[in-house]
Amino acid sequence: MSEHINKAGDLGQIREHLLYLKELGVGLVTAPDDLNADRPAVDRPGTKNELTQVNADLIATTVKIPPPDAASTIDKRSSAISRLRSLPRLSKRTDPAVMGTGAAPDEMIKKTGLTGDRSTIEAIEAIRNEIGQECSRCSLCSLGRSQVVNSVGNTNARLMFVGEAPGADEDRIGEPFVGRAGQLLTDIIEKGLEIPREQVFIGNINRCRPPGNRAPEPDEAAACKPFLLREIETVKPKVIVVLGATAAHNLLDVKTPISKMRGQFHDYMGVKVMPTFHPAYLLRDPNKKREVWEDIKLVRALLNELAE
Repeated sequence: MSEHINKAGDLGQIREHLLYLKELGVGLVTAPDDLNADRPAVDRPGTKNELTQVNADLIATTVKIPPPDAASTIDKRSSAISRLRSLPRLSKRTDPAVMGTGAAPDEMIKKTGLTGDRSTIEAIEAIRNEIGQECSRCSLCSLGRSQVVNSVGNTNARLMFVGEAPGADEDRIGEPFVGRAGQLLTDIIEKGLEIPREQVFIGNINRCRPPGNRAPEPDEAAACKPFLLREIETVKPKVIVVLGATAAHNLLDVKTPISKMRGQFHDYMGVKVMPTFHPAYLLRDPNKKREVWEDIKLVRALLNELAE
C-alpha cells in the first residue's frame, strides 16, 4: 500500500477501504504510526499535506464499535463484504497513465500511433528517440523530406506490414500508408484479413520520403534498415507481409523479381514472410488485385493455423 500512497487516486480508495472495514465490524483500525515507515521522503509540493490528511483520516476511523445484535451484524457484514469485493485491488489496479507520462491511453495512442504492452511500446519509443526527428544518416535528410515517418501500430502484433518509403501524404502527416495507397492497405487488412488496422504493425524500409517518390538508393536503405530490424525483433510478429520489390529485396536480401517471389512464404529469422505487390502499384494496375488477394488468403490461413 505504501508504494502507491503518493497517488491521489489511491488516497480516496484507502479511505473507502477503511470505511468498509469499519462496516465489517472491525473493532479497531490502526496504521498511522508505521504507514510510511519504509517510504523515503519525497520533496514534492503537496505531498506532506496529503500524507497529513491521510493520517488524520486514518486516525478518525480508529473507533471501537459496540457489539450489535447477531442478526444485524451478519447483514451488515454481508453487505459490506459485497461492496468491498467490488473495489479494485490496490496491488493490481490499472494505472491510467501510459509509459509513465501521465497521459490517458487514448491520448497516448493518438500521440504515438502505438498500442501494446508497456515494455514493447517503450522499446519502440527508444528506437524512435535514437533515430531522432532531425536524422541525417543518409542524403534524404537534405532532399526535401518534411519529417521522419516512424512505424505505427500494435507493438505486440502477430502481423506486420513493411513498405518501401513514405510518399507525399505520409511525409506531410507523419504516418505510414495514409494516402490512397494507405486506404487500399486498410481495405486489405480489414476486409481481406478481417483484422482492425490498429492491431497490426506497419513500417517502411526507409523513414524519409525520396524525391519524386523514387525508390530508396542502396545506401539510403542501408542507413535506415537496422532500425526496422530492431522493430521486428521487438514486436516479434508471426508473419510479415512485404509490399513491393524494394521492401522484399531489402528485407530478404535477394534480387528475385516480386512477381516470382509472391504467392509463397519466405523466411526471415524464423518469421514467415509473404511478398506481394505494393498498394500503389495496384492503383496503377488494378488487374493485380486478384494476385494480392490470393497472397492475403495464404496469410490469413497461416495466421489461423498459428492461432490453433
